[in-house]
Amino acid sequence: MRYLHTMIRVKDLDESLGFFCHKLGLVESRRYESEAGRFTLVYLYAPLDAEQALNSEAPLLELTYNWDTEDYTGGRNFGHVAFEVDNIYQTCADLVEKGVIINRPPRDGHMAFIRSPDGISIEFLQKGGALEPKEPWVSMLNTGVW
Repeated sequence: MRYLHTMIRVKDLDESLGFFCHKLGLVESRRYESEAGRFTLVYLYAPLDAEQALNSEAPLLELTYNWDTEDYTGGRNFGHVAFEVDNIYQTCADLVEKGVIINRPPRDGHMAFIRSPDGISIEFLQKGGALEPKEPWVSMLNTGVW
C-alpha cells in the first residue's frame, strides 16, 4: 500500500490556491475538470516532495472544488485520505475478514471506501488501472456514508 493524497473541499478555488500556493508555498502538479460532475480537482505538493510527487504523483493534497455552492458543515470539507493498493479486491477481502465495513465496495475494480473508527473516510485506489469487475463486489451496495 502507498499513501497518495488527502482531499479537502474548498468553497473558493482561487482563494484556496492563493492560500496553499502563495502563502504556504505548495505547487500545483495537475488538475482535472469534470463538466458532467461539475467539479475541479487540483493536486498540490510541497516543494521538498517535488521529485516524488512528479514521478509517482504522491504525496499530494487534493483540493476539490464543487462548482455548485455549498456551505460545508460538520467537517464535510475534509474529504478523505487515499492509498494505492496492488489488488483492491484482496485488500477489501482482507479488511472484511478483520471486521471492517466496506462502505463503498470496489464494484468498478478501481475504487473503494471505508471509514476509520473516528469516521474518517479512507479511499483505496487500484494501482495501474481498474481490475475487471467481479463478484461479490459488483453486486454489493454502499453501506452508510463514505
